[in-house]
Amino acid sequence: MSTGEVEVGVGPWVGPWPSAPHYDPDLLAAGDRRNVVDRYRYWRLDAIVADLDSRRHEFHVAIENWQHDLNIGTVVRNANAFLAAAVHIIGRRRWNRRGAMVTDRYQHVRYHETVADFVAWAHGERIPVVGIDNLPDAHPLESVVLPRSCVLLFGQEGPGLSEAGRAGCDAVYSIAQFGSTRSINAGVASGIAMHAWIRTYASLDHFG
Repeated sequence: MSTGEVEVGVGPWVGPWPSAPHYDPDLLAAGDRRNVVDRYRYWRLDAIVADLDSRRHEFHVAIENWQHDLNIGTVVRNANAFLAAAVHIIGRRRWNRRGAMVTDRYQHVRYHETVADFVAWAHGERIPVVGIDNLPDAHPLESVVLPRSCVLLFGQEGPGLSEAGRAGCDAVYSIAQFGSTRSINAGVASGIAMHAWIRTYASLDHFG
């Protein structure tokens, strides 16, 4: 019984090379070990991004980053998995990319220095800001339908949404919890909230 690790992806292309421009000659020659779905094997990075851009969903994701939050990588990875229009990072531009597992290469990431800058952008685009936090006056996410066009805003791990973040929201929803912990981390919460949007609006035509 082998104890070796299973290699991810595919090896060098076997047979005559395809001539379509979205293929990457280096990947055709060496193999494609990236964490991408099969339809994107051997594709150039810019070709993958262009294809994703042609069918991105109408929701955005935003997260406050005042203390170098370790959850941001997971938020970006979730945003890529659920094909968010963009991820907006509010505050510090530096964040730990390890949790993103290089999905930030395929996902548009934008930066806003302050919550006011971010809210001004959202209002300018006429996109409602939906906060996700377990606040006393928040409505249960399970009881509402998210707007088709919206930006889901998450706060810093621990304190949650800042006062400015709360004030900038058009609505705030909480995620139902049934155990002893007070909260779940922003990475997990982002996946739950994004999937709530997906269940309502997404087409499964491009799934997988």
